[in-house]
Amino acid sequence: MSATWYGDGPEPEPHKLSFGDWLRVAWRGSLLGIVTFGCLALLLLVRLIERPIFGMRRPVTPYITRFVCTAAFVILRMPHRVRGQIMTHRGAFVANHSSWLDIFTLNARKRIYYVSKAEVASWPGIGWLARATGTVFINRDRREARAQTALFEARLLAGHKLLFFPEGTSSDGRRVLPFKTTLFAAFFSEALRDVLWVQPVSVLYRAPEGAEARFYGWWGDMGFGANLLQVLAARQQGSVEVIYHPPLRVADFADRKALAAACEAAVRGGFPAELLSD
Repeated sequence: MSATWYGDGPEPEPHKLSFGDWLRVAWRGSLLGIVTFGCLALLLLVRLIERPIFGMRRPVTPYITRFVCTAAFVILRMPHRVRGQIMTHRGAFVANHSSWLDIFTLNARKRIYYVSKAEVASWPGIGWLARATGTVFINRDRREARAQTALFEARLLAGHKLLFFPEGTSSDGRRVLPFKTTLFAAFFSEALRDVLWVQPVSVLYRAPEGAEARFYGWWGDMGFGANLLQVLAARQQGSVEVIYHPPLRVADFADRKALAAACEAAVRGGFPAELLSD
């Protein structure tokens, strides 16, 4: 991951929560915590059986993850829409990154495994969930490039659908930041180039009526706790839409830069004009 994106303007000030807001935070947060960490405990128990039998393959536990992510939108009462066909090819997904909600948004419809910066593994709560659900942790260190490529190959050839955010950081959800090309290089290894496809995905958040347009964005110095409270407290939620663009065959591209550019163009093309900032 790169340095945090700070944007070209001030971060929106969180509004002061009313008594009713705190009630919504309490019941939504409690339900979300019970479902998330209750299912995490179940996942870890199932994994004790699944791992020695199936090894890297995970035929059962990803369904637990998908249940949690789908339930999150039911608890929030937030519409979650999907357009396009999810690819059946062996390969990976790339998407724009706007919010911590992306983790729930993209896992709710497809069995995927995230690629994340290594320090996330040590974050309280989020790190536990990431490790338990099979996240691939990487360091931005050239000395580890070969080992990371080998790890990508093993996971992709095992049938895992990996997903990463090529922007390298999260934005305010009103733009698509330039895609970094580094991780695309792994797809051009001898073992993967001719068998792998990459599917670009656009994730579009629409703010609740009357709320700041960047309501769901999480960037800059915004604290996770404060952002979480604002989302939980919303009387009426906005919505999220996921657009799956046609998958791209890696072998059809000359190099990582060409593939990254095509993916970026597809993701950016999924944003309607009213959602993009100038």
